[in-house]
Amino acid sequence: MKSLFAFFSGVLIAATAMAQDIAPDVLIKTVSEEVLDIVRKDKDIQSGNTRKAIDLVEAKVLPHFNFTRMTQLAVARNWRQANSAQQQVLTNEFRLLMVRTYSKALTEYKNQTINYKPFALKPGETDVRVRTEIKQAGAGKNIELDYYLERQGNGWKVYDIEVGGVSLVTNYRESFATEVGKTGIDGLIKSLQAKNKSGEATSVKK
Repeated sequence: MKSLFAFFSGVLIAATAMAQDIAPDVLIKTVSEEVLDIVRKDKDIQSGNTRKAIDLVEAKVLPHFNFTRMTQLAVARNWRQANSAQQQVLTNEFRLLMVRTYSKALTEYKNQTINYKPFALKPGETDVRVRTEIKQAGAGKNIELDYYLERQGNGWKVYDIEVGGVSLVTNYRESFATEVGKTGIDGLIKSLQAKNKSGEATSVKK
C-alpha cells in the first residue's frame, strides 16, 4: 500500500482528454483504464525502469495537476511568508517530489483494479470530489481513493487526493510547517531539494 495512492492518483489523469470539456468522473475513468493498460503491458516499468516511469508521468500526469494550488495548500499560512521567487521554487520542488513518488509507484504496480463510485456533476459546479476504490489482488483490503478537482477553462485539474480519508496536502502540511518553524522558507526549500536529489519518494502516512 506504501505507494499505491501515488500510482493511482497519477495514472488516472492523462493527456488524451485535453481539449474537450469532459466530466471529471468520465475523464478519470476513461484515461485511467488506458494508462493502466499501458503499464500492464510494459515489462520495463514493471521491472523497475525508473526513467521510463518518469517519462510516463511527465507525459500523462503532470499537465492535469494544479501544482501551484497543491503547494500553496501544503505550505498553508506559511505560503504568505514566501516571496514570488521562493513560491516558484517551492512549487517546482513539490512537483518534482510528486514525479518521483508517482514514478516509484508505477514500478510497484501489482494488478490492482479500480471501482468507480457514482458521481453526479451539478450545473455550475466548479469544485468536485470523484470517489474511487482500489481493489487489491487476492484478499487484500480495498482502499478508498478520492480526487478533488477544480474546473479551469474547459477542463479539470486535480488539486488534492485522499487515500483512506487522509489528504495528500494535509499529510505534507505538518512536516512543512515544522521545517519552516525551524529553518524558515529557505530551509523548507533546501529540505525538498535534498529529498529530490536523493530520489526520496513519499507516501501518505497510515
